[in-house]
Amino acid sequence: MKNIRMTVEYDGTSFAGWQRQSFGIMTVQGEIEAALRMILQEPVSLAAAGRTDKGVHAREQTANFVTHSLMEPSRIVHSLNSLLPATIRVTNPLEVSMDFHARHSAKERQYRYFVTEEHSAVYGRFAGCSCGPLDIAVMRRIAALVEGVHDFTAFSKENRDNPDRICRVYGCKWHRDRRFLVFQISANRFLRSMVRYLVDAMTSAGKGLLSVEEFTRVLETGVVTFPLHPAPPAGLFLWKARY
Repeated sequence: MKNIRMTVEYDGTSFAGWQRQSFGIMTVQGEIEAALRMILQEPVSLAAAGRTDKGVHAREQTANFVTHSLMEPSRIVHSLNSLLPATIRVTNPLEVSMDFHARHSAKERQYRYFVTEEHSAVYGRFAGCSCGPLDIAVMRRIAALVEGVHDFTAFSKENRDNPDRICRVYGCKWHRDRRFLVFQISANRFLRSMVRYLVDAMTSAGKGLLSVEEFTRVLETGVVTFPLHPAPPAGLFLWKARY
């Protein structure tokens, strides 16, 4: 028996998220597991660093699985890529210790969200749009407030009765990259849709619809006092995980 770790890159546009669902619903995990079953001739269950939502992409998703097969990891991945759709690619196969788990062993995860200020026929598949100019200086002020340990219930779809809502944010910032405004955040863990809710709040502030003081009150109290919706999934990437 051996434990195989690998990196998965995917365009999430056509998938109902990472996590395996009922028969007939296409997910990234479901597609990879089905291909692995064909290659290895045994049931396979993938673990992943993060369970991305419907339409969300990944640049470096880390996954692992345990197998009884004697096949070399490089050959497994080569066969995988010949069976998977072009929107999923697997790289960096490595046999690791049996105690490695892509989710539980991760120390830090980083997400990035890309925003354009005008609609784009080309980049719209991989970016959200603010439909107007944004004040990045205000957005940077708010991003700085997010760093540290906070209860992010107000900025997620997480069940409010779930006691495990605290996240430690190591870094949170905005920068410009040519036509994009890029939000970068790294933390020990994330609540469901947390990054997309934070992006919506910060771009609202960038439009002058939300003050820094209002954002601070919501972060501190968990009480939402302004309209808040998750930003479109197209702009969000699971960028990498650190172990």
